[in-house]
Amino acid sequence: MSNDAPDDHERRAMFVNMGLNMNIRRVVPNVASERMAESRAFYTQFMGMTVAMDMGWIMTLVSPDNPTAQLTVLQSGGGSAVHPDVSIEVEDVDALHQKAVARGEPIVYPLTDEPWGVRRFFVRDPNGVVINVMSHRA
Repeated sequence: MSNDAPDDHERRAMFVNMGLNMNIRRVVPNVASERMAESRAFYTQFMGMTVAMDMGWIMTLVSPDNPTAQLTVLQSGGGSAVHPDVSIEVEDVDALHQKAVARGEPIVYPLTDEPWGVRRFFVRDPNGVVINVMSHRA
């Protein structure tokens, strides 16, 4: 039986040729919470995660064994009125924002340089899920 499926190199070349190369660095689910202390205790003491970032209104927790396995907990009042459901870190947030505008995708939070070192915008997917598309600034 032959395997006609493309290998990783061929698959990447197909995506690049279709204009789909976004170089996604990580995908992080976001949990909305008004119980930050309890959430911290749950994810650190019960799940065994470690706190990678805590700004009071937002904290990112990571697996000590797999640092790309992450979860963010955020509460109201943290910089935008809309809470994203998922954060996707990309290499070039400006290029993806330009593509979203060109496609007419619903942007629900404008492209913004945040004081904590990220550049981001929020877009709503066809299911109503709000995606925080972001890059860390150098």
